[in-house]
Amino acid sequence: MTPTPIRIGLLGCGNVGAAFAALVAEQRETITARTGSVLRIDAIAVHSTAKDRGLHISPSTFTTDAASVVADPDIDLVVELIGGVEPARTLVLRALQAGKPVVTGNKELLANHGAELYAAADEAGVDLLFEAAVAGAIPLVRVLRESLVGEPIRRIMGIVNGTTNYILSQMSETGASYQNALAEAQSLGYAERDPTADVEGHDAAAKAAIIASIAYGVNVVAGDVTSEGISGISSSDIAFASRLGHVIKLLAVVEQVGKSESVEPEVAVRVHPAMLPTSHPLASVRDSFNAVFVEGGAVDDLMLYGRGAGGRATASAVLGDVVDAAINLRRGTHRSLGPLAVARLQPIDELSSAYYLSLEVTDEPGVLAKVAGVFGNHKISIRSMEQQGLGVEARLIFITHHAVERDLRATIAALGMLDCVRSVGSMLRVVGAADDEG
Repeated sequence: MTPTPIRIGLLGCGNVGAAFAALVAEQRETITARTGSVLRIDAIAVHSTAKDRGLHISPSTFTTDAASVVADPDIDLVVELIGGVEPARTLVLRALQAGKPVVTGNKELLANHGAELYAAADEAGVDLLFEAAVAGAIPLVRVLRESLVGEPIRRIMGIVNGTTNYILSQMSETGASYQNALAEAQSLGYAERDPTADVEGHDAAAKAAIIASIAYGVNVVAGDVTSEGISGISSSDIAFASRLGHVIKLLAVVEQVGKSESVEPEVAVRVHPAMLPTSHPLASVRDSFNAVFVEGGAVDDLMLYGRGAGGRATASAVLGDVVDAAINLRRGTHRSLGPLAVARLQPIDELSSAYYLSLEVTDEPGVLAKVAGVFGNHKISIRSMEQQGLGVEARLIFITHHAVERDLRATIAALGMLDCVRSVGSMLRVVGAADDEG
């Protein structure tokens, strides 16, 4: 049987794009033997054709005109790795409307315009695959779309940002301050010069939106996700968590709320730092690695672990999607998420959780009674408390029983009004507390 050529148009040839092109060349014979398709990169759109990307590819393959690559009738399949929303959105739509499958690693695009693009792919009857958009080399999207499509998923918790996980790992393991750990992450290339998207949770929020859409079949966009970052985490927070047998991780959490039998479940989607017991599988995920923990009704618990970023690791996920798309193109079929329902999202104020809260107060008689009175007035039950002397001031650290977040935030506001409270420090949700209902 004569192998079928699949002519690829690659949009973007940066870190991931160049690694993808190299992998195609390395794995071409193996892929042909297993699938009967010959993958060929016939056009590559870049910002500059003068840059040396270390690839053994003819210079005539490169162009600065991405639209011409998409429009080329000789291109069978488009790989979009330029990032951002525009012109990526327009180029992907044009490719799909022209009947060309698209593989993308663009989380920002999918987290803001996913429903539009999934619908366009279904209308054209071609694939839109995006394994690389969520957790790098970890095959999470494929697992959710295929293996767990019939699974009653209760909750998905993930460490889906390598930058923040590296920073928190350094703070926990070496005692480094947040600023020093961030500087080290930047020196190693784990963090950008402007790390805002990572450390403030925006990157993880985009990934959480995509995960929620796949897991529950609802249209969740990045703006729907409540997100908090790690820039306010202090060394004392890390140390106290450790004394309690916990670690602090930035988590993306996607969960079904309540026991509703509705076809359109109410879901909660959020990103925030949380205290995890060291016994939890996610607690041992260190350095820049990612992991996603799935709690299901039939499969019980399972975890996927691996590199969440890096050119070659992410390129591997892109190549896997390209092989799937090539096979489906030959067969005249495609994978579909189906129509996404309107999301019913739980407001963060309705979240029920145990909480960690730290306060700086004046060290004088009667302060603890005043503070405890505020907790009681707002229906917050204290599970444990620790006091640390700081000279003329003291630090009070509380762990609460389960409480509704709106009540906890009202408590924080009232505490801030007390003359004896110098400042309110970190507030963290505690996962796996003794009375955790999740």
